[in-house]
Amino acid sequence: MMIEPPIGELLEKVDCRYTLAVEASKRARELIAGGLPLIDTRETKPLSIAIEEINRGLINYTRGISDEFE
Repeated sequence: MMIEPPIGELLEKVDCRYTLAVEASKRARELIAGGLPLIDTRETKPLSIAIEEINRGLINYTRGISDEFE
């Protein structure tokens, strides 16, 4: 079974695998809480929808630096 979209394609949208996992899970939780998908899709699973939104460039993130590390 192939994962769609491929992980390599997704990693072009973010800076690392960790960011991809965090952003996809945050967006999936928003969808579970009642948020509306940003795309028309046949997918029903929130995580699958979130990953497709990231792949299409519809989800943006900002990397911040915590005061704890300064």
